[in-house]
Amino acid sequence: MKALEPAPKTSKAQMVGRVLLGLMLINAGVSHLTYARLPFQAQVPPWVPLNPDLVVLLSGCVEILLGLALVALYRHKAYVGIIVALFFIAIFPGNIAQYTEHRAAFGLQTDTARLVRLFFQPLLVAWSLWSTGAWTALRQAWSHPSEAAEK
Repeated sequence: MKALEPAPKTSKAQMVGRVLLGLMLINAGVSHLTYARLPFQAQVPPWVPLNPDLVVLLSGCVEILLGLALVALYRHKAYVGIIVALFFIAIFPGNIAQYTEHRAAFGLQTDTARLVRLFFQPLLVAWSLWSTGAWTALRQAWSHPSEAAEK
């Protein structure tokens, strides 16, 4: 497999998408640490072996860092995009637990609302990979497996 290009060329639309996703993550992280702290605690599944408040504070800090990385580390945007996508995948079990355990938070009072929310997580994964060019960089790296043997 060929090495991943850390800063693949991206369009203006992708750049805008990357910055918007970064700002969204920064805002979400700040909300974890301030005004939405209690609602986020309600979303932490009871099977997580940590204090819910600690989980919310740590995930808020991670979201702020990831958002800043999306905005500022454009020379490494493909790597950042992959890390952000992995973060969205890592928190997905909490969203599933909220649905299966029928826990209300953030206005998601019905199972239908909680189910609909589940479909947005894969979109966030796709958004992070598309807007950073990571999708293209990964596809190109995977399509040339023989180049790794030459290096």
